[in-house]
Amino acid sequence: MPPLELPLGLGTSGLDDPDECTATVTAALEAGYRHVDTAQMYDNEAAVGEGIAAADVDRDDVVVATKVHPENLAPEDVRETARESLDRLGLDRVDLLYVHWPTRAYDAETTLPVFDELRDAGLTDHVGVSNFTPELLREARGILDAPIAAHQVECHPRFQQRELRDLAAEFDHRLVGYSPLARGDLFDDEEFRGVAERADRSPAVLALAWALARGVAPIPKATGDHVGENLGAVDADVEPAVLDEVDALAPGDRRIDPDDAAWSR
Repeated sequence: MPPLELPLGLGTSGLDDPDECTATVTAALEAGYRHVDTAQMYDNEAAVGEGIAAADVDRDDVVVATKVHPENLAPEDVRETARESLDRLGLDRVDLLYVHWPTRAYDAETTLPVFDELRDAGLTDHVGVSNFTPELLREARGILDAPIAAHQVECHPRFQQRELRDLAAEFDHRLVGYSPLARGDLFDDEEFRGVAERADRSPAVLALAWALARGVAPIPKATGDHVGENLGAVDADVEPAVLDEVDALAPGDRRIDPDDAAWSR
């Protein structure tokens, strides 16, 4: 299996209205997106699948990713619910199947071998993890037979994940960045907006272009005109000095920080 190419993607967390979700996925794919991210937790896999089916795009050209809910990470539940996810998506395989959070039913020694099993059975092409600490990431690498293709974490200009970016380069997997616009907080961030204005870029385009330049595949949620605006980050020619200004921003807090997250233990 060749390495997984992960371009800027469409995040679907929060796309709760089925009709809006389906229409957004279809519009994004037809605008040029080739990476769609969903999860059992989002309760929208069926709508995402309908959007993929409706788009005038070859399925094999699209990276489709979903994630197993932390309550479903006991071995038999992984087997059962991964197949249910495929049924909802209307697909016979996904390109990438993640452990969503290493919490609740997650047990590295028993959970991860089932992801290998599903890959061997052809239900997923690649295995990923999400919201892992460096220590848990190293542990997973030691247990899985499959290479970790992607690690998905919160990543944006105010939470830059330098250690995990370095580990992604060392371990040869992609870091996928959710909440790449800090859940919209970057639009009200005066310092970041100042950098964007001096660069003659919108805050969204600058944040996404920064992520791409730093080896992160961002997956912004977007609807309407923002779908096309975000895609413009792919071809944005941002000066290295501007990217350095973003690098130098003071770090902020996580926007997604559940009490049982691995980093809180």
